[in-house]
Amino acid sequence: MDIICIKDLEIFSNHGVLKEENILGQKFLISVEIHLDTRKAGTTDDLENSVNYAQICHTVKQLMENNTFKLIETAAEKICETILKKYDAVQMVQTEVKKPWAPILLPLEHVSVCIRRKWHRVFLSLGSNIGDREKYINEAVELISSSEECKEVKVSSYIETEPYGVTDQDKFINCCVELKTLLYPHELHKLTCTAEQNAKRERKIHWGPRTLDVDIILYDDLIIHDDTLTIPHIDMANREFVLKPLCELDPYAFNPVLKKSAYEMLNSLKTL
Repeated sequence: MDIICIKDLEIFSNHGVLKEENILGQKFLISVEIHLDTRKAGTTDDLENSVNYAQICHTVKQLMENNTFKLIETAAEKICETILKKYDAVQMVQTEVKKPWAPILLPLEHVSVCIRRKWHRVFLSLGSNIGDREKYINEAVELISSSEECKEVKVSSYIETEPYGVTDQDKFINCCVELKTLLYPHELHKLTCTAEQNAKRERKIHWGPRTLDVDIILYDDLIIHDDTLTIPHIDMANREFVLKPLCELDPYAFNPVLKKSAYEMLNSLKTL
């Protein structure tokens, strides 16, 4: 990934916990590293194939001058978020917000916060076997697609499958969804739970009938396990209804725990 660097953009604006800081204002120095692929721009000499760093400077200036944040952590967060949402070519942003006049009554050069934010690649598995199954799945996809923190949403074909675990129930419709998101895993989980709640999901029987089930299958190459989430999904390698639509979207989607691609997991399952 290539990087465009903006170093110590000087902006006078009104941010801080103290009332005086919000009224009088002070100087901030903003540095931004923009991660993107500049190969096409470099070979064509065409700005349309890159991002205009002058525009980004003005975007940052406008954001800092038109808002008042208590924390420079918030300022840094908003700068990253705004650039990632506004410029499609940008994959990752690192921002440092320096505060040279921080009111702490001690000699220093500056106080700063440096953060890095990026678009994360995620795969979801969706299923339904109660009521209008396609409607519930369609509404969930629409909810996810409408989020400002999600983009490039791709949906696999819908397949009808036999129930898994508890077999004495109606057939499911399943699919997989690929997307890019700025949401962290637990934030994304809140969004998927909202989709289930909108479908009036009731959790009465483990692996039982449900209007909608939305699972986070893969999130970048992240491995996480806590009281709320397990990523990669712990049972995905045993579920053809997950692997088949996942392979349709990307047969090389990689499980970092099992060290296998979606294709390898599906092929192993078929040979059992």
